[in-house]
Amino acid sequence: MKALSHIDKEGRARMVDVGNKPVQQRTAVAQGMIFMQSETIRLIREDQIKKGDVLTVAEIAGIQAAKRTSELIPMCHPLQITTASVKTKIIEQVDQKGVMATATVQCQGQTGVEMEALTAVSTALLTVYDMCKAVDKHMEIGQIRLLEKKKV
Repeated sequence: MKALSHIDKEGRARMVDVGNKPVQQRTAVAQGMIFMQSETIRLIREDQIKKGDVLTVAEIAGIQAAKRTSELIPMCHPLQITTASVKTKIIEQVDQKGVMATATVQCQGQTGVEMEALTAVSTALLTVYDMCKAVDKHMEIGQIRLLEKKKV
């Protein structure tokens, strides 16, 4: 098993030193889903959720979360994000109904932006949950995963 990079020789948590790593273009893409009832989807589509435009607010919340990831996750480095986008879309398939969120985050840095992309997706989906909880008590967030991580 590979040694844990966030643990020092005494077994204490530490932030990894990335100072000697080269600055590279780094990109991460994450995705997740919130499952909901068909009636909730209809209300979102028709802009009938009382708290406002669910998809737009969720996208903005996700972008904001990407920018604040190092404040939420203790061992994450503060990064100079060059771009962050969150796209939401309604999914209505036989086996899954709800809202899918996909986040893409980039930076020029010495460490990756996968935590920022995952945080963006999670926050976008939590925002959908918050905005729709009054009309749907059975929503479920899931399938949050990293789709892509690359450096150039």
